[in-house]
Amino acid sequence: MIHDILSVYANFIGVFSITYIIFYSILAGLSYYAIKKNLNTKYFIPNNVIIKSNYIPGVSVVAPAFNEGATVVNNVKSLLSLTYPKFEVVLVNDGSSDDTLQKLIDEFELIKVDFYYQEKIKTAAIRGHYKSTNPLYYKLLVVDKENAKSKADAANAGINSTKYPLFICTDVDCILKNDTIIKLAKPFIEAQKRVIATGAGIRISNSCEVKNGFLVKIHFPKGWYPRFQELEYVRAFLFGRMAWSQINGLLLVSGGLGMFDKEIAVAAGGYWHKSLGEDMELVTRMRKYMYDNKLPFSIQYIPESLCWTEVPSTKEVLIRQRVRWSRGLIQTLYLHKNVFFNPKYQRTGFLIFPYFFFFEFLIPILEVIGVIVLIIGFFIYHVDYANFLYLTLTIYLFYIIITFISILLDDIIYKNYANAKEIVTLVMMAIIEPFCYHPVNVYASIKGYYHFFRQKEQVWGNMQRQGFSNPTEKKK
Repeated sequence: MIHDILSVYANFIGVFSITYIIFYSILAGLSYYAIKKNLNTKYFIPNNVIIKSNYIPGVSVVAPAFNEGATVVNNVKSLLSLTYPKFEVVLVNDGSSDDTLQKLIDEFELIKVDFYYQEKIKTAAIRGHYKSTNPLYYKLLVVDKENAKSKADAANAGINSTKYPLFICTDVDCILKNDTIIKLAKPFIEAQKRVIATGAGIRISNSCEVKNGFLVKIHFPKGWYPRFQELEYVRAFLFGRMAWSQINGLLLVSGGLGMFDKEIAVAAGGYWHKSLGEDMELVTRMRKYMYDNKLPFSIQYIPESLCWTEVPSTKEVLIRQRVRWSRGLIQTLYLHKNVFFNPKYQRTGFLIFPYFFFFEFLIPILEVIGVIVLIIGFFIYHVDYANFLYLTLTIYLFYIIITFISILLDDIIYKNYANAKEIVTLVMMAIIEPFCYHPVNVYASIKGYYHFFRQKEQVWGNMQRQGFSNPTEKKK
């Protein structure tokens, strides 16, 4: 009987794997079409026209900061240097216990001001608002609040304090390309259907040279784990999200960089402070809000790298991050389980949520079960798994092809790599990724699911950062 069960499971995995290959092939085709379409229309409204226009929506850049005293001044200067005619920077000091606030006060000549604060989204107590006495920094607003142990709570306080109809949510240590606001705002200006959110590519800043908060020179990541994550980012942002954008199916706009329609975000309730995947959870609620009110909408993605951020450089920190991500995924799916196959939510209920359940949540579990089944079947029951192994090889080759195409497209379109050696290195990393890196992600996912079902306390944890290399320091 057990032999029959093992055979049935092997057949199930075969059908599941073929379905996955077909589905991902469709996504690859959609992604290619979306990238080509974007390249053909990217100059529909030239950037210089937007810069000189007085009839564009204002944008607020919201950046939560907790104990960022070492770098916060340079990071704020970098944000203030963005190119856009109508924007502000809202820096939220999330109850820092170091000198973050004092450094901001000293550097930008800040004073506490009377500020009409309307708490549209409930947050921890606000201590005060600060503006600069120096006209050079008139675009800067600093919000000082009590710490609530949640980036979402800090972001909500920033949203409550903004004055413009669009806002960007980013991390204070992220480095944004100078024309980031222009690129993200374009869909809001050009689209006929109401755009409620836009996202763009994020790249890895590990090993890059940064001076005074500005990216001076891009370097290929040196460490093993950052290089594997480089592969992930290229594949996910260039292929996956562009495909979902083409069919208006984006469920995730990265927390490191995303622009949102403030009216819809506030109406949906803002970021949920208990979420470990607050970016995905907010987009889900915004989509539900639009469906509930029968409002046509669009969420768009730009296939261009506009943001650089530091990623985990050690296995321990990586696992900590991925445990949180996996727990945030199942948390969002469970919290919004009424979306599944609900006609009211259209493609979100019948396509997007099922995809994330079967191909994002379920796959790590099936992989672990598959390994156990292989061991039992081969060593105890001597089951012939030749066909199963052929299928595994097919999936591996399919993955390699998709990854190679992603790397090739990324280099042809955006020229992010300095030379052929870096591309070859990335290709070699792709070949060994399933054996060296993927198991770490599977372990982290299973651990995150376990923590969720055990209802362990939800904490963000500390992602230890190594910081950036400064070219002036190297010369000393």
